[in-house]
Formats: sequence, C-alpha cells, structure tokens
Amino acid sequence: MDWAWFLAASGFAFAMAGTPGPNNTMVTASGANYGFRRTLPVAIGMGAGVAVIIFIVAAVGGSVIAEPRVHLALKWLGIAYLLWLAWRIANAVPAGAVPDGSAQRPFGFFEGALLQLVNPKLWVMVAGAVVTYGKGAAGDLTVPAVFAVIFGGATLVSTVAWTGIGVGAARFLARERSLRVFNRAMALLLVLSLVPVVLE
Repeated sequence: MDWAWFLAASGFAFAMAGTPGPNNTMVTASGANYGFRRTLPVAIGMGAGVAVIIFIVAAVGGSVIAEPRVHLALKWLGIAYLLWLAWRIANAVPAGAVPDGSAQRPFGFFEGALLQLVNPKLWVMVAGAVVTYGKGAAGDLTVPAVFAVIFGGATLVSTVAWTGIGVGAARFLARERSLRVFNRAMALLLVLSLVPVVLE
C-alpha cells in the first residue's frame, strides 16, 4: 500500500460515490424537501454504513459477496427496498405544505446506514474495490481500515454535495406543485438506477 495505491483507490471511490445512484438521489430529494440541516443525519449515516460494510468485506477477503446466494438475496432485497423508497419519495409531502407539521419526516442516520445493506450500487462498488485494490488484505486490518476511511469519506462528501444540489433546486421550486413534480422525477431516477442491477 503506497501513495499510488491510495490515489487510485480514492479516485475509484469518488467516481463511484459521486455518480447518480440511490444514495445521491435520496439526499437530493431530501435536501429539496427538508433542507440541508435536516438531511445531514441521513448523509452521515450513509457514509458510516459504507465505511462499516467495506471494512467487513475487505477484512474477510471478499468471500461474502463471492457467494452467489448471498449476492442474489442482496440484489432482490435491495431492489424491493429501493422501489419502496422511490414510492415514498414520489409521494412525499413537502415540509412546508402541511401547517400542523404532520408531513413526513426526513430519513435519519440509522436509515441511511441500514440502506447500505441493500444498496445494489454499493455492493458493485465494494466488489470492484476489494477485487482490484484489496488483494492480500485478508488477515491484515490496515487495508480494510483505509478502505473504510476512503470510501466512507467519499460517500459523505458526495451525499453532502448532492444534498446541496437539492437545497439549491428547492429555490427554483417555490410552488408546492413544482416540488411534487421534482419528487416524482427523483423517484423515477431511483427506479431507473435499478435497471442495470435487474439486467445483470
């Protein structure tokens, strides 16, 4: 493990974390509906969830995701859960639309962390990272720990940035109807992000 390895792994992590997917779609919609501060817990939870999962997988040498039955179960659980999340985003009531405060609450830290267990994009990222950059890591916790910092940090930076995009978009979506259309567009993007997973 040297600087070239670190830079290559970091580039891979930021490329994977920064592109549209379930995490970024969710925080963009949440930022538009609930604002930056109320979305921050789920963004932090996503980063923490990624860090824990990649640490565990790298520490055991990737044998968890190499098992076809585990992969298949994670795939379909992930698809089902993300379809439910898409439905929730599409039907979200904007925070300012209900005067008595009974609108849906934003996702929290633990929801963001637990989502990673069934996030198909994350498992693709983890598999690619462990196979490409984690060779010989089993039994040595240094590489898994560095993986956790790199990929958890990249996820946090990405989700915070996408939250900001959502907050910025909300300024142009002053009317409740516009925000509802935006939510449905985000839900559709989330569903479309599952197409490569279904077709694999």
